[in-house]
Amino acid sequence: MYYFIGIKGSGMAPLATILYELGYTVCGSDIDKYIFTEEELHKRHIPVYKFDKNNIKDGYTVIIGNSFKEDHVEVKAALNNNTVTCFRYAEFLGSFMNHFDTISIAGTHGKTTTTGMAYHLFKEFDKTSVLIGDGTGRAIKDSKYFIAESCEFQDHFLQYYPKYALINNIELDHVDYFQTLENCIASFEKFANQAKEAVVVWGDDPNIKKINFKKRVLRFGLDKDNDVYAANVIENEEGMAFDVFIYKNLFGHFKLPYFGKHMLYNSLAIITLGYLENMEFDYMAKQMQTFAGAKRRYTVTEIGSNVYVDDYAHHPTAITFVIEATRIRYPNKEIVAIFKPDRFSRGAQFAQEFADALSLADYAYFCHFPTNAVKEEGFDIDIYDIAKYLPSANVINEEKEGAEILAQHDGVVFLFMSSKDIYKLQEKVINIKKKTI
Repeated sequence: MYYFIGIKGSGMAPLATILYELGYTVCGSDIDKYIFTEEELHKRHIPVYKFDKNNIKDGYTVIIGNSFKEDHVEVKAALNNNTVTCFRYAEFLGSFMNHFDTISIAGTHGKTTTTGMAYHLFKEFDKTSVLIGDGTGRAIKDSKYFIAESCEFQDHFLQYYPKYALINNIELDHVDYFQTLENCIASFEKFANQAKEAVVVWGDDPNIKKINFKKRVLRFGLDKDNDVYAANVIENEEGMAFDVFIYKNLFGHFKLPYFGKHMLYNSLAIITLGYLENMEFDYMAKQMQTFAGAKRRYTVTEIGSNVYVDDYAHHPTAITFVIEATRIRYPNKEIVAIFKPDRFSRGAQFAQEFADALSLADYAYFCHFPTNAVKEEGFDIDIYDIAKYLPSANVINEEKEGAEILAQHDGVVFLFMSSKDIYKLQEKVINIKKKTI
């Protein structure tokens, strides 16, 4: 029996579904609140219990989520039971990876989408299992490949020794842990050099250029000095088209229904992985055209003259990417951007940057920090400390009052951005708008 403490976590839920699909008995516990990652658990009838020390039974293998310390009631019960085998999430996943040709996808931004895109490319090429941080876990017995989203949070990805390590980009984040950009780069360098065969990186990234690679490295980007680069790029309302050159030779012309430069970079990363595994151009071009995206990553709902977008963006750079992509996709619509921060440390570190990113929209709204957000030591901030850097923005709540303020806009694109449950506010706005149609 595998028991997950914090089974609704973005990595824990897909890992639980993977073990279930491999034939193991799985259950777990979490808070009694809806989180979108639990949908896949319910589909498989995986039991999810409320926290209780009596849930821990003799002989269990217990996997402990990242957020749960040794003083948690179930963690204590598991650690104090000498018949129970305990693993931390990253520790277990690192061991699990060793059974496959693993592709470990990391970077400050774009991990989830790139992991989903890689899985979509590989799943028809050979047997492939995957773990994506949007709650998606898929497993096939006797898989050749395992593709895993690999987060730098508290150096968890240093537990992984993949065949290929992919790094989309590096920026300072998780400031309560890394504190400096130099510390962050050092961790990515160690991760990269744990790859067994090769490292795939965004070659145009100034911080990635600081890494001392000891393994074979393939660089992708727009600069023609990269091993894999795009040229003749065209972006419009239908998507993007570009030529790909590999080692200066034309590999092929791609036409894809994606929007924004970040999606171009993600595509080049995946094309590079496919090249390493000897995929033909025709296969890659056809397969990548049908990638529908990851959960809560630019999820579009169109009702009447309004467009509603739910996105996981929670860093200033990601917010900028989302707004820029929206300008390309919906050039004739105004953009109403709504952002809910997650971590106090991130909000404090990037207050000005968050405001600058939101200023790219036509209208900007800030929501309050989650009521259950833990104030990390040394960080005392509220939403007004961010909003003050953008005087044209408004602070709203996520109840009916806030939804009614947003619903006054019409014929626009609503961008709801947060790693938290801002999609509930989107639902309120949609319901109010439906009543006015």
